[in-house]
Amino acid sequence: MKTARILVLAIAGVSGLVAMYLASGSDTKPPSAVAPVAQLPTVEVLVAKSDIGLGQAVKAEDLQWQSWPAATASGSFMRRDNNADAMKDVIGSIARAPFIMGEPIREQKLVKANGSGFMAAILPSGMRAISTEISPETGAGGFILPNDRVDVILSRREKSPDRSGAPDNVTSEIVLANVRVLAIDQAPKEKEGSNSLVGKTVTLELKPEQAETLARARQSGTLALALRSIADNASSVETSTDDQAPKRGDSISVVRFGVLSSTTTQK
Repeated sequence: MKTARILVLAIAGVSGLVAMYLASGSDTKPPSAVAPVAQLPTVEVLVAKSDIGLGQAVKAEDLQWQSWPAATASGSFMRRDNNADAMKDVIGSIARAPFIMGEPIREQKLVKANGSGFMAAILPSGMRAISTEISPETGAGGFILPNDRVDVILSRREKSPDRSGAPDNVTSEIVLANVRVLAIDQAPKEKEGSNSLVGKTVTLELKPEQAETLARARQSGTLALALRSIADNASSVETSTDDQAPKRGDSISVVRFGVLSSTTTQK
């Protein structure tokens, strides 16, 4: 009796193992073939290995070659297949605009100093750099930063010709409009983490005739800088409309690039 039970249990156990094996085998599927990944053609492009600031001289450790999809490599990029010596050509140049890490190097943002100073190197052809004194009161409280655009306002105090003892007349006029600030003191860029820069001198980018106008105005009265909106790209100053007419006793005059068209007078 015991032998029969053992035999039955053994048969049942073997049958169960066989069933489990068959079940596990039916669930196993052969792995599907992995589709090959298409390899895009690439080129080596010269990029900034680290951030390069405005006015910084480019060094060998600031540059590296990096693989770049050929289809997206612009013609302005420096490619190794076109110019294997591009890195040597760039070293020693001065950055006319900042580069961020990984940004492709472009000749348009570089200039060869050839022994000249930084300001002479970044100054566009035909333009002049001229400085004038400022203070927090005449420089928008220090909120004017390099690369901002400003209007230059000349204020003059004149004796009243009508009668002696009368208050002086104060005249103000815009002698230069929409000019670019190159530097505050000797800082060609804003300080990191600061949204203001208080200085004693401002350097402006002017045309030769504008530089003459500024030099004359500096001897005629007090100069102040009016900060322009970043969205305002107009090259001239609009005169006041009827809705924005001056108060009684005042008149408006605007000078566009040294050409007089109006005057602001307060008594």
